[in-house]
Amino acid sequence: MSGQGWTGSGKVRAREANGLFELTVEGLTTQPKYYKVLLYEFFRKDWRGSRPAWGDHAVEIIMEHVGEPPHIDLDNIAKAVLDGIKKHVFHDDAQVARLLVERHEGERERLIVTIRRRQGASGSSPG
Repeated sequence: MSGQGWTGSGKVRAREANGLFELTVEGLTTQPKYYKVLLYEFFRKDWRGSRPAWGDHAVEIIMEHVGEPPHIDLDNIAKAVLDGIKKHVFHDDAQVARLLVERHEGERERLIVTIRRRQGASGSSPG
């Protein structure tokens, strides 16, 4: 997605192109519910991208940490992130057909979220 600009200048940044949506959240917390609120506020105040899409989506959530991994349950992070992006990227998290959540050491503490529309997923409503 080179050449595509990022929206957001605080802890959350996002960009999208050709059915691919990327989101980064700077910093980590042991309180996963924080991500839901942070993402909700980002979409409410800053995001002016496309409307939510119907169809199946694949979501990848990477937690990068520095040093020892923090004591955070990855499934709780996934739930908070999905709750924070639903109604903005897709209508409901039941549209997530594939979910990958992992952690690894990185250059800084952050979440990297990538959402792809699955083949055959359309932007029109079901039924």
